Amino acid sequence: MNKIPVLIFVILSTLLLSSCATPPPKNPENLCEIFREHRDWYFAAKDARDRWGTPIHVPMSMMYQESSFRNDALPPRDYLLGFIPWGRVSTAYGYSQAKTMTWKDYIRETGNSGADRDDFDDAVDFMAWFIFKTNKINRVSKWDGYNQYLNYHEGWGGFQRKSYVKKQWLMKVARKVDNRARRYSGQLKSCEAELNESSLWRWLFG
Repeated sequence: MNKIPVLIFVILSTLLLSSCATPPPKNPENLCEIFREHRDWYFAAKDARDRWGTPIHVPMSMMYQESSFRNDALPPRDYLLGFIPWGRVSTAYGYSQAKTMTWKDYIRETGNSGADRDDFDDAVDFMAWFIFKTNKINRVSKWDGYNQYLNYHEGWGGFQRKSYVKKQWLMKVARKVDNRARRYSGQLKSCEAELNESSLWRWLFG
């Protein structure tokens, strides 16, 4: 007899959580529109920039490519014998499509033990951290969207081995990421003052 109230509670909790999920931005091609729609994302990206010295437009362009700004994004399924579902092709998950092992490295190095891959604040900080590390390890400029994305996709060792050279499709995607980052940069310059003036909004709702 007590099972019914418990079941109702579980259903209501599930509906509440699903309703709280942040939807992808309506206009992902315009960084100003993204941040106007999700104002807290701007402050999270700004905090990551201040922490890691990473320009906002580069991780945002990479995130668009990786997940289309979906918090629960997953890689394609893997299939056994070509037709039997057999898990996923990698452990990537969330806004940043960070793999489990790399995410654990980020948590260990930053001490951000409560970080979640489906949380935008944590995801953008992770990507800024990765860009920072790429600059240190492989001497790639933090503003170089093309080579930063190649590092992000292939890993630091893969980039050193130039594994991307045999992947023409990947180099095309990296160029696409870089071009978008350049557009994002120009767009952000036109609205950043407006976004910064909304600090009261952050104080009230952040």
